[in-house]
Amino acid sequence: MAKLNVGDKAPAITAKNQYGETLSLSDFMGKKVILYFYPKDNTPGCTAEACNFRDNYQSLLAEGFEVIGVSINTERSHRNFTNKFDLPFNLLVDADQKIVNDYHVWGEKMLYGKKFMGTLRTTFIIDEQGTITHIIDKVDNANASQQVRELLRG
Repeated sequence: MAKLNVGDKAPAITAKNQYGETLSLSDFMGKKVILYFYPKDNTPGCTAEACNFRDNYQSLLAEGFEVIGVSINTERSHRNFTNKFDLPFNLLVDADQKIVNDYHVWGEKMLYGKKFMGTLRTTFIIDEQGTITHIIDKVDNANASQQVRELLRG
């Protein structure tokens, strides 16, 4: 499977969010999308990343962006994570790992010397026409939104 590159059309997504509502990436055509993949709800790094997007959400909206998080956690887990940290954006459920596979962000990881398969923390910036304009594969959890802005400023 070839990795996605800048300039590629973003793979289609249709999935349920934390409230059981079915959303598609195509619902956001005409908007810029920050699509971020994260390993697990309620873990320190994922919480820092989500809260950074939360804290900057209104300014991102004002700049024409929508923020969408994706992980393989359940709808219930996403809903609890959203409620606990007051997250204002959609978290998509990818329990069958279709989205992480379509975006090539499911891979080998290492923790405490043990190898395992999991979601590789990655952020895709998608333009109004659905084309990938930037890919961040070394995400700064606590400064994720600033990292996006700096990248866009060039």
